[in-house]
Amino acid sequence: MQSLRHATPARAAAFKAGAAPRPALPSRAIRMVVMAGTVSTNDFKNGLTVEIDSQPYKVVEFLHVKPGKGAAFVRSKLKNFLSGGVVEKTFRAGEMVNTADVQKRDGQFTYMEGEEFVFMDTETYEETRLKRDEWAQYLKEGTTVELLFYNGKVISVDVPQFMDLKVVETSPNVKGNTASGGSKPATLETGAVVSVPLFIEAGETIKIDTRTGSYLSRS
Repeated sequence: MQSLRHATPARAAAFKAGAAPRPALPSRAIRMVVMAGTVSTNDFKNGLTVEIDSQPYKVVEFLHVKPGKGAAFVRSKLKNFLSGGVVEKTFRAGEMVNTADVQKRDGQFTYMEGEEFVFMDTETYEETRLKRDEWAQYLKEGTTVELLFYNGKVISVDVPQFMDLKVVETSPNVKGNTASGGSKPATLETGAVVSVPLFIEAGETIKIDTRTGSYLSRS
């Protein structure tokens, strides 16, 4: 699915020289290693990575339950990073669960090569190549994403929540349409199709919530 290799000296030099601008480093560290250990179910939070039966999962939902009788427990929904499936699992309150040994790296989407998306590590200039997946629908060249590695392989690509994208195709605006009213489909520069207000026209740039695929505003 993916491979990791060093960029050629020429490409790395071009990257440094400005041909593929290195993004400004965020205030947070761009590389974070989450070492394997344990965590109490009392400390569950959304986005936590855990390991169950040698598989990496992300906590997507949890609820602490204190019944009138019996012991307290935690009801959770976990997403398997490898299969994409979501399972429901109940734990005892305070039960210790293994955390997954993962590494987060920032990578800039630099270009396409065939069917592969090529990302440049913003710190080491190594290249990571990935096949198209759901995360690609709002991704354009130059975007920096967060790559999550597990056992040396990318298991998750986190695209920025808000993206400014150009509308390349939509039905013409009808005179008299205002901000209120219906909606229509619009094709974005990345190929994604979203619903936009009737007054939006081809050529405009709009802000999209990539988590929901919702139109937010004109950019």
